[in-house]
Amino acid sequence: MRLRFFTFPTICVVCSSFWNLASANALYAADAIAVPASISIEGVPPIPSSLAHELRRYQSIRSASFQDWDSEGTGMYILTRFGDTSQVHYVEKPGGARTQLTFSAERVLGVKARPKRDEFLYVADEGGAENYQFFLQKREGGEPRRITDGKSRHIAPVWSPSGSLLAYSSDTRNGRDMDLYISAPEVPGFTRILKEVQGQWTAADWSPDEKKLAVVEYISINESYIHLIDIPTGSIDMITPRNGDPKAETVAATDPKFSKDGAYLYWLSDRRSEFLGLNRLDLKTGESEIVDLRVKWDIEDYDVSDDGLIALVVNVDGSSKLHFIGLDDLDPRPRPPELPTGVLSGLRFRPGSHEVAFTLSSARRSADAVSINLDDARPGQDEDEELPLKIWTKSETGGLDAESFAKPELIRYASFDGRDIPAYVYRPSSRKFPGPRPVLIDIHGGPEGQSRPGFLGSNNYLIDHMGIVVIYPNVRGSTGYGKGYAKLDNGVLREGAVKDIGALFDWIEKQSDLDKTKVAVTGGSYGGFMSLAVQTTYNDRIRAGIDVVGISNFVSFLKNTKGYRRDLRRAEYGDERIPEIKAFLEKISPLSHADKIHTPILVVQGKNDPRVPISEAEQIVSAVKKNGVPIWYMIGNNEGHGFAKKANQDYLLATRVLFLRRYLIDRTD
Repeated sequence: MRLRFFTFPTICVVCSSFWNLASANALYAADAIAVPASISIEGVPPIPSSLAHELRRYQSIRSASFQDWDSEGTGMYILTRFGDTSQVHYVEKPGGARTQLTFSAERVLGVKARPKRDEFLYVADEGGAENYQFFLQKREGGEPRRITDGKSRHIAPVWSPSGSLLAYSSDTRNGRDMDLYISAPEVPGFTRILKEVQGQWTAADWSPDEKKLAVVEYISINESYIHLIDIPTGSIDMITPRNGDPKAETVAATDPKFSKDGAYLYWLSDRRSEFLGLNRLDLKTGESEIVDLRVKWDIEDYDVSDDGLIALVVNVDGSSKLHFIGLDDLDPRPRPPELPTGVLSGLRFRPGSHEVAFTLSSARRSADAVSINLDDARPGQDEDEELPLKIWTKSETGGLDAESFAKPELIRYASFDGRDIPAYVYRPSSRKFPGPRPVLIDIHGGPEGQSRPGFLGSNNYLIDHMGIVVIYPNVRGSTGYGKGYAKLDNGVLREGAVKDIGALFDWIEKQSDLDKTKVAVTGGSYGGFMSLAVQTTYNDRIRAGIDVVGISNFVSFLKNTKGYRRDLRRAEYGDERIPEIKAFLEKISPLSHADKIHTPILVVQGKNDPRVPISEAEQIVSAVKKNGVPIWYMIGNNEGHGFAKKANQDYLLATRVLFLRRYLIDRTD
């Protein structure tokens, strides 16, 4: 579950410190970009229309993500955006037209084909509040039918093989715990709790006879358990038992899948290893084994064909590598094509075949839906000979030459304790931008996340047109480098991750092509906390900072975040109910050191954010105002944890570019 909120104050958008659309337009010059009606701003200057023209192509870049094969196993459902938000489209064949099926004003976040029927389930929320609802819709069209209550949070829908039953998790009972439910969408009123839980449990897969459900109990990134629930009786078997020794190392176990004959249960676990590996349980004998694939990295995704062929994705230093093996002999199957350094996700076999589809992206390729069919191998083909890649979608890049986009360079630099920290560096053309270049450090969220060499999208503008070197570090606490590395920032070790950025400043100073006097920092969510922490700890080494939906105070964050998230976050940050931990969290929080921010700051927040409430942004903005530095503050009134709607994304990009022009590279236009 690496795949893969609350009550808070609101801001009056017509108070004197904010511009609503009418007052903003009155103040703005005729050649400035209009502020979207959905955005409130404070301190953000007029954005020249000329900048909108420069950004137009970058804002027109599209992507497509594979979601599922249709029930017949011939075409596929994808998510892509042609309007304001991502919607469900259907593609009949590789290179075929994208037929739009949903037309909601809100984003669609996931799609599941309903077995044995020509319809699909999709997941959507409203205004970014993450109270996810399920909808059923026929592929040929018609009005979608909401099958959830319209107010609670619903996640992880899993159809039974017959398509008659749906398992999922919801916080309907108390707004906090994610209980397990089953429903029969064709039987009005049939919804029942399968198991009341404490914390977060999610359904993963049904047995072929629909008598058992494999579920995951999630405690933290380092601790999770797999159970089998007997549907008729409700009895539960724990497949990955807890260690009775409280001092013993916890184990992560996730993504259980039944073999199609019901003989085996597979899952991923870091048992006896630093990395996630493939495990298998013989459901008849009760014997389990770790499948030794001689892989020294995380297996991050896998799928099992109807006849036992395994496709799996290995995360090698952030880049995805695809492999096929037969579980009967553990021998590799014909090689997939040599994919570019990038990211692969959403692996799924087409029913009754050896064709597997997934989403693929790289530095020079926007995310697209592709597939590989092992049956395309020629008779007698050598195992070293590559299989062809089928391109189902080819997303537009706004007319830009994607082959000109910067490729990532993987580096490692030594931190304060001698540990090597990996990072991806994107450099502009030295011919176009000679001499030492300004630097933007972009820190990922999570913290259980990883910066990877996928497609940068509109961020390519910063490199191509502004000559900025963008660095994506994977500080301690990042996933992908072993569970020991992921634990290095837990609890009272939090400051070590901030020191990793201090060491990155030292590395920058030693690079002849980088300008150590022109460095900015940015990050979102936990990366927003990191950005704020860098701004308070190393303010003399940066020009400016950007905080997007970031945590400014861990204690207030844990108090105000959505109830179901609170214990999950305590497992990572520490329990603020313990006086010593509370004191530590207050000490390391950026809000406690806001007086040290003497560089310009851009703060971006979704008003409906259920994860990091708007109060986190309000209090850091209020505190930094006392320092007399430029503060640009932006609120998406119809957004949550980040900006999802295109009009808001476009305005935010223009604002970020103007902010970096002015305060990082000293351009006044």
